[in-house]
Amino acid sequence: MSDAAAREAIELRDAATEMAREAGALLREGHGRLHAPERKGRIDLVTEYDRRSEALLLERIHARFPDHAVLAEESGAHAGSRVRWILDPLDGTTNFAHNYPFFAVSIGVEVDGEVVAGVIHDPIRDETFAAARGAGATRNASPIRVSAIASLEDALLVTGFPYDVREHPERHLPAFRAFLMRAQGVRRDGSAALNLAYLACGRFDGFWEGSLSPWDMAAGVLLVREAGGVVTRYDGSAFELAGRQLLGANAALHAEMRRVLAELASAAN
Repeated sequence: MSDAAAREAIELRDAATEMAREAGALLREGHGRLHAPERKGRIDLVTEYDRRSEALLLERIHARFPDHAVLAEESGAHAGSRVRWILDPLDGTTNFAHNYPFFAVSIGVEVDGEVVAGVIHDPIRDETFAAARGAGATRNASPIRVSAIASLEDALLVTGFPYDVREHPERHLPAFRAFLMRAQGVRRDGSAALNLAYLACGRFDGFWEGSLSPWDMAAGVLLVREAGGVVTRYDGSAFELAGRQLLGANAALHAEMRRVLAELASAAN
């Protein structure tokens, strides 16, 4: 990575941090209120604050970087340049709508197709997780690392269920059961972005989930990698932002989790 590219990544990280914190303040203002969410699907919600947070982020990006492209959860793609911002203005909408305090703003920034900056901000706990490619990962400006837990029986794992879980439980429940029976514990708390941030700082030891979207993963994957973690698809092949599957952990635990998923895939064939 050239010096110029490294400087650009840090500049984008710092800009994303400012924007995420500003959007987070808006979400914090809305937390605790009575919400009337709309349904995008049977269990997929959107609130006024999803839209307000996204509008704020788009305004800030277009004012500061008018030639940059954007991919956002609520408004879709805005085509443009070699730099693309990938936004989840409110990750954990169902939690937010029920006043459950576990949600975040997530911002990833791609340059020439590679995520080089990522920020996840938790407005309730005032925690900002940030990373720039090659510069490490931080929580409130202090360095973070993934955990060193190497055995499933000692590991606290986290996952999420996608919006098609009722239609296709066979795609998602076998892995949940397998890890539940092997790990020390499994959590499911409704924000993939915060789950990845917690993985990066060692609060969780391993993460798996299918049917994710780019805005769910862009910032978090960079955080985990910059914190020393491994991120792939379920079968261990190279992770792709458009690939929807994500398996993340430290290197030793990742290998053990991958073996479990391989056993399930073999049994299903």
